[in-house]
Amino acid sequence: MTVKKATEEKKPVEKKHKENPEAKLPKEKAEDFLEVMEPKKEAAEEPAPAEAAAKPAEPKDKEEKFLEEAETKIQEAQGDKFAEKAEMQWRAKTKLGADVLSGKYKSLEEILEKGELILEPEIVDALVPELKEEVVYIGGSPGKGGGIRRTATKMTARMHKSGRRFKLSALSIVGNGNGIVGVGMANSREHRSALEKSVKAAKLSVIRVRRGCGSWECGCGGQHSIPFKASGKSGSVSVTLLPAPKGVGTVGSEEAKKMLRLAGIHDVWVKTMGQTATRNNLVLAIFEALKNLNRGKGDL
Repeated sequence: MTVKKATEEKKPVEKKHKENPEAKLPKEKAEDFLEVMEPKKEAAEEPAPAEAAAKPAEPKDKEEKFLEEAETKIQEAQGDKFAEKAEMQWRAKTKLGADVLSGKYKSLEEILEKGELILEPEIVDALVPELKEEVVYIGGSPGKGGGIRRTATKMTARMHKSGRRFKLSALSIVGNGNGIVGVGMANSREHRSALEKSVKAAKLSVIRVRRGCGSWECGCGGQHSIPFKASGKSGSVSVTLLPAPKGVGTVGSEEAKKMLRLAGIHDVWVKTMGQTATRNNLVLAIFEALKNLNRGKGDL
């Protein structure tokens, strides 16, 4: 009986404590407790800051999308001028480079018309961003059955007290396919540095190519061929370029096609004489013939 009475007496006390947590506290402390609990209830009733911030986030997303679309439209309209300016930034070492950075020259044709000497390859990179590069395989190593496996660099050796000293030579062609072309040859002890040097040398030797339609079979007046016959020579190799009608293409070897494609000439006959297996002389002879096109009278 005593146990039941004890449990009956304890139950109402627990209920009272759960219903009024301030029942066991004195009056002074109960008032302080109520003051502390009331603002917490009000804060719980207010919307959470995350929810409040989520509601106005929708217009921000729309604004960001609108700004991104506007930026893309501006870049397309201006032709990505921001990217071009970033590429053009370099430390100019010559007066011509400083003039290009300041915006005095807007195209490479203006520099070539005035006959300015280009001593920095960055000038060509800045004014002709669409410039393409081609490597001429002038080297070779003997293969099985007496054949030759062509390589991008040609190795030569000279004898010294301590042994043989090797040197690598590379030949590169640069052009935009629209009347600008250059050829460069360089030497180095390493394969990669020889190729890089040859590309820089080709950029320093760029020329304008005089194009036209000099074939009596076509007479369209376009810029797909050359205006008249031209010839050039390098070493034992002599090259003659003859204008051809549309659709003929470049009638010549692979090296001649590389050269003339980058120059922007699509239809031409290439007549060669001499030891054309020496590819560097062949390419240099074609380059000399393209130079001779500019010596003719009349506007380019």
